[in-house]
Amino acid sequence: MRVVLGGGKGVSVISQATAGMPATPEAGDRFGFSRTSYDADGDGCTDLVVGTPFEDIGSGKTQLVDAGAVYVIRGTPTGIGAGSVIEGYTQGELDPATTTEAYDWFGHAVRAGETASGSPYLVVGVPGENVTVNGRTIPDAGAIEYVQGTTKVSVSQQDPGVPGDVEVNDRFGYSLAGTNRYFAVGTPGEAIGDAKFAGGVSIFSHTMNNGFPTALVGLDQNSSGISGVAEAGDGFGTSLSMTGSRPSDQTYNSDALLAVGTPNEDIGTAADAGGVTVIRIQPSGAYTEIAPIDAGIADVEGDPLAGDFLGQRVTIVNTDTTVVTTSATVRLAVGIPGRDKGAVADAGAVQVFRPLDAAVGNADKILARGAGLPGTATARDYNGMALISGSSNLYVGVPYSKAPDSPKGALYVLPWKDIDGSTGTGTITYLPGAGGIPDEGVAFGTVG
Repeated sequence: MRVVLGGGKGVSVISQATAGMPATPEAGDRFGFSRTSYDADGDGCTDLVVGTPFEDIGSGKTQLVDAGAVYVIRGTPTGIGAGSVIEGYTQGELDPATTTEAYDWFGHAVRAGETASGSPYLVVGVPGENVTVNGRTIPDAGAIEYVQGTTKVSVSQQDPGVPGDVEVNDRFGYSLAGTNRYFAVGTPGEAIGDAKFAGGVSIFSHTMNNGFPTALVGLDQNSSGISGVAEAGDGFGTSLSMTGSRPSDQTYNSDALLAVGTPNEDIGTAADAGGVTVIRIQPSGAYTEIAPIDAGIADVEGDPLAGDFLGQRVTIVNTDTTVVTTSATVRLAVGIPGRDKGAVADAGAVQVFRPLDAAVGNADKILARGAGLPGTATARDYNGMALISGSSNLYVGVPYSKAPDSPKGALYVLPWKDIDGSTGTGTITYLPGAGGIPDEGVAFGTVG
């Protein structure tokens, strides 16, 4: 991993070979597969959490293949990486009430932050967890580990109040999103009726209830008021993103806006064209669909095409949480990694929306390399596979770039105001071998 420090303080390179790391680099570990940050210890420095879901634990006949691990790299006043205190956890080490097992994929998704009451929290997805119900083991049902303060608890769909049924291949914990009041857990393998892998999402509050975060509501495409129909293979909840929202009758961000990606949604006859929906979440668990989005909606740029996988990645942000939330403050970026650019197959693209607009297609924009983004689109770039956003900028990574000027990947930083057209600050491009970033490795630009 490369951490570019703000204020021109340099670049830190962090790997399992970093001094103090309680692990050894091994083929296929996928250190950095998932990432998040928060102030875990309240010292005012940002700490980095790195998921390594395919880490093998142990060796020889007792080796637990793809059990997974999570590493917490402590930030310091001078930066992060060299000299940082580093802690490593398997599932059983993080939560002694659980057991580390092969193929659990502990760390497949991670999400961290601070609750509205000021307590740090961490959620770790364990989508390969086998869950035992009435003496029967359900493979790959999935679970999460939830940490808030001194509380550490494993949560699965067998726990009271948690939406959904424990089923084979549910993959509860495959994706995560959260704010200071809520968090969401994606279960893209959830069967809805007879529709396998239709997908679902569970919403929780950080408010603790009998030692567990409070389950609020479960959503799928058969839920009342949610567009579409739950169909086999849709993968509703494959990607998630959440941001705080302040309604006009409140003085704080009491609500949340949740973006849910359904990349395998068929639109008409276009298989796997994909779709996204944005949903308002209220403290009671009440929800309202705000904006169902796909390329077949009037005025949305582009056409629904087979294999586009619109919604494979999503990121939503409220750019100003100090005011009442309106269409002027909320932006949604959606990855379309299978989108062709002219004759360039699977070059990929990112589509930006104002999801609170009455018509989401009125001001949407396509960002493709050579058209909205720097660089040249090449086949199988899969632009749209790496997205993250902040209040000021959108970050678009192209880790699978095949372009001659970026064969190891690229990262583009675009101000939201530039995307809106109100400023022309310009896109910042990060490349290996420039700006202090080492010229080594592959898949640079994997963010989100």
